[in-house]
This record gives sequence, C-alpha cells and structure tokens, in this order.
Amino acid sequence: MSVPPRVALPPLEGAQRVFGTIAVSLAVFMNVLDSSIANVSIPAISGDLGVSPQQGTWVITSFAVANAISVPLTGWLTMRIGQVRLFVASILLFVLASFLCGIAPSIGMLIAARILQGAVAGPMIPLSQALLLSSYPPAKSGMALAFWGMTTLVAPIMGPLLGGWISDDYSWPWIFYINIPIGIFAAWASWAIYRPRESPILRLPIDKIGLGLLIVWVGCLQLMLDKGKELDWFTSPEIVVLASIAAVAFIYFVVWELGDAHPVVDLSLFKGRNFSGGVVAISVAYGLFFGSLVILPLWLQTQVSYTAIEAGKVMAPIGIFAIILSPIVGKLLAKYDARIFATGAFAIFALVFFIRSRFNADVDTMTLMVPTIIQGAAMAMFFIPLTSIILSGQPHEKIPAAAGLSNFVRIMFGGIGTSIASTVWDSRTALHHAQLAEHTGMSNATFVQTVQSLMAQGMSEPAAWSVIERRIGVEASTLAATDIFYASAILFLSLITLVWMTKPAKAAMSADVAGAH
Repeated sequence: MSVPPRVALPPLEGAQRVFGTIAVSLAVFMNVLDSSIANVSIPAISGDLGVSPQQGTWVITSFAVANAISVPLTGWLTMRIGQVRLFVASILLFVLASFLCGIAPSIGMLIAARILQGAVAGPMIPLSQALLLSSYPPAKSGMALAFWGMTTLVAPIMGPLLGGWISDDYSWPWIFYINIPIGIFAAWASWAIYRPRESPILRLPIDKIGLGLLIVWVGCLQLMLDKGKELDWFTSPEIVVLASIAAVAFIYFVVWELGDAHPVVDLSLFKGRNFSGGVVAISVAYGLFFGSLVILPLWLQTQVSYTAIEAGKVMAPIGIFAIILSPIVGKLLAKYDARIFATGAFAIFALVFFIRSRFNADVDTMTLMVPTIIQGAAMAMFFIPLTSIILSGQPHEKIPAAAGLSNFVRIMFGGIGTSIASTVWDSRTALHHAQLAEHTGMSNATFVQTVQSLMAQGMSEPAAWSVIERRIGVEASTLAATDIFYASAILFLSLITLVWMTKPAKAAMSADVAGAH
C-alpha cells in the first residue's frame, strides 16, 4: 500500500503538552472505564427494563463485538479522515451514544446504543497513543506511554467499584451520563490543541470485501466466546456453526487482505519482528491476566463468601504500584532496553501467579492482597515497554494502523483468555470434585468420623452430608483456580523467550531512520 511519507511534527511544549496529555488521557479513561463499568450493573439494568439477566449480558456483548470490529479499522479510517478529526469525532459520537444509552426505554434500544458506542470507541485508544507520541520528543516517548498506561490501568479497577456505587446509590443510567462532561471537555481540548497537527488525508477506495469478511469472522468469534460456556461449547450445534463460519471467514480475510492494494487492515505490519513478537507477547500475557481478573473475583464471591465490594477491594490495590512506577518506567525507558523491563514484568507476573497457586479456601484478606499489590509493579513494566517495542521503527503514518492492529489482537486475546480460564475452571472443578468424592462413603473412617461429629452438634445425617458436600465443592473449586494460577505462572516465564526474539527498540528505530535516509 503506497502511503505518502509524513513529515514529523515538532513536539508540543509547556502548557500545550500538559493539556494535550490530560485531554487524550481523559478520553482513554472514559473509553476503558465504560468497557467494565456496566458489568456490575447488569442486574439493575435487567430488572429495570424487565428482561432476564442473560438478556442483560447483551449490553456487554454488543459493545465488545462492535468495538472488536472497529479497532483494526483505525489505520484505514485515519488515512481517509485524518487522525485528529477521527479522534475528536470518536469522542463526540461516544458522548452521543452514552446519552442514548442512558435514555434507552427498552433493552433493544439500549443494545443498539451500545453497538454505536462500541463502534465509535474503536479508534480512540490507538489514536490516543499516536497523538501522545507526537506530543513528546523521541527521548521522552516512554514518558508519553507511561501517562497513557496509567489511565488504562486505573480505569478497569475503578469501573466495577464505580458501577456498583452508582447502581446502588443512584440509578444505572448515570453509568453512561458521567461520560458526557468528560467527553465534551476531552473533545474540545483535543481539537483546540491538535487541530494544527492534522495528518495528511489519502482518499483510498473502500475495501468492501475485506470489511465484510472482518465483520463476519470477528462477530462470529466474539459471539462464540460469549455464548460458549452457556451452551457447553462444541456440544452445541450453534457454537460449531459460529466457529466454522469464523474460521472460514478468517482464512479468506487474511488471503484477501494480503493481496488487496488498499486493505482495511494492514497485515504487512506482521512482517516486522518487533511488531509480531511484541504483539504476540502482550496479547498472550493480557489473555492470562484478564482470565485471572475474572476467575479470582468469581472464586472469592462464589466459594469464599466475599461480597462484590469486598472482592473489589481485594483487586483494587493493583493500581498502587502501577501508578507510582509508571512514570519512573517511562523515564528510564529512554536509557535502557525495553526488553529488560518486559522481562521483569513477566518474571513478577510469574511470581504473583505462583503465590496465588498456593492459596487455600481459608486464605485471609491480607494474604490475598499481597500478590495483588506486587502485581501493580508488573503492570507498570508491562504495557509501556511492550507498546514501545511494538511501535518502534514504525514510520509516523503507520503508527495509527500499528497501534490499532496491536490493540485489536490484545483485546481479542483478552476475550479468549477469559473464555478459556472459565471453561478450564469448570472442568478442573468437576475433576477435583470427583477425586475428592472418592474419599467419602461409609467405608472411609475419616468421613464417618466427620459425619458423626457433625451429628453430635445437633445436625441430622442429611444435613451433615450437605455440609461435607459444600466443603468438597469449595475445595474442588479452589484447587481448580490454583491449577490455573500455576499454569499461568509457567506461561508467563515462557513469554520471556519471545521478548528477547525482538530487536532492541533503539536499534530498530535507528535502522528505520537510516533506511529512510
């Protein structure tokens, strides 16, 4: 694809850089917050609109499908519209969609508004990376990514807490209305600061076939991941059909995009070692991280008798070290190899998951919080260095496409990781339950003694059996969760090899510059 080279703009200075960073970060915060804030509000939304909780989950699914489809289109849309116009338009349309979500009188209208919201949100995150990198001198690019990283780390933590508070103390439409003032300010400030820095526009023909194939395979894959557990995966004809359509459409999509002169997704980016290695590393790690982010709170609430707020408090300390260390990592990134930080992140992740693999059903809150606090340090060294590796050596005009495609793959792996983790948790729970149940029955002296002890406390025999069954269920679920944590620790260590297959970011950038000259 022939793209006119773009002359690098000088970085912003002083107050302009500060306000530009704030504006872009607020837009990212609003976007990421909205992907998680609705999760805890589903019961309130379902009850208010008179639908089942299962129908209510389409509020989340519809956003995810539309968002997954629009993210990889960022590069193509940027060349047709311009990155500043596209970024500001995304924010304003997101605000409009948020308002429509809040006033929706029915579940159908709410889902339609969420589809619009997810679709227009797609370009926002990758373009925020491109705008921030253009605002800072190359020596401070790590600092720019650090500011971006802090917002993407804090928002998912605040989302469930804020959503629960708003749903309990106010009403669910306010989880969408809070976007309006934030979005309007972010759009105004971004337009005022970045308008003179608009990227060149290239009127490319619309790749209708590529776009259609993208919508089909991503939509089918996302629906398969969302409905798989509910329908018992490949025992369901519906899941088999979705998987088959997704696979065939994906193969045709790759073949078509590689051969088309103006593809909607620039797959040639994967020819770069840093891009491909960095994207695979950050995506697999994100899938492991996101899977644990689902399993741990579920285990706490369903097996260890934690409330939603208590589980949220256990997860919240992850932001402490992440916020403190992100600017430091961003500053040091200009002096040291990004692969060193990424290695440190994966080593800390492995340690965190190994600690969690030693948990038992009687674990106390402080023990639960220790690895969560440590994990914040890994998060600070995870997003920023790997994003730096992925974008290193990319010419200015390709950064939106590279950022969009890498974010798309990462988001998809997050969904895949969640589905795999929850499915493995269920299957391992059933396995451990069967193994533990083998030690029950009147032929086991310890079991008989336990039943008699419970009956001596005033319980009937059926009640005593019920208590033991409940304890077996908790133990089985706990063992299954710790199995996942242990496997995640091993996988994080293996990702270190992938990191060192990439080239040093500085060397890659120097080679690119030399080639350009």
